[in-house]
Amino acid sequence: MHGNRTNWKLPLGFGLAVLVAAVVVIPTVAFAGDDAAAPAPAGHDMAAHGAGLQPELAQVRRVTARFHDLDAALEAGYELGWVNGAGIRIITGCVAHPTAGAMGYHYFNAELMDDNAVDALEPEVLVYESGPNGKRKLVAVEWVVRGPNSNPPGPAVPPIPTVLGMEMHILVPPPGPAFYLLHAWVWKPNPAGMFADFNPNVSCP
Repeated sequence: MHGNRTNWKLPLGFGLAVLVAAVVVIPTVAFAGDDAAAPAPAGHDMAAHGAGLQPELAQVRRVTARFHDLDAALEAGYELGWVNGAGIRIITGCVAHPTAGAMGYHYFNAELMDDNAVDALEPEVLVYESGPNGKRKLVAVEWVVRGPNSNPPGPAVPPIPTVLGMEMHILVPPPGPAFYLLHAWVWKPNPAGMFADFNPNVSCP
């Protein structure tokens, strides 16, 4: 099933204190309940990587189009939040930033999170915003590889995981999830850039 996924393997171990959130506001950037801060949100500008990625992004849209129906995403194994190595379901709330906008709600695929691999056509996370009627609306995908300080841990560095020819980055370091990640706003325009972490046109209720 995951024949095209690039593997990033490391033995399991490590503990990580994280939170179960209702609304996750990332101040500069930290999950609610965490004291750790990180650099400003990354903003991989689409123009900086050339129009050559348009065909790849079209393929991402093609394989994720069915997930506009949240029930289809749930049937495919995506769930709100992710259960970490301590058995705690984290990132269940709407993720926001006080000045940069928001991400929305993260639906993780546990199988894809477990395999320590990345495939552009099999995103680990589907990101939804809350519509005017409260219905969840697909806005972005997110590729995730567990970092060496995640729980359970992922790859040691180097090498840094890549997807679509771009290096992934750690947005929330320990004691946060410490994932390597990359967003692609394939279903909602983002004035901050196709690959920016936050979208100023998305907000949390």
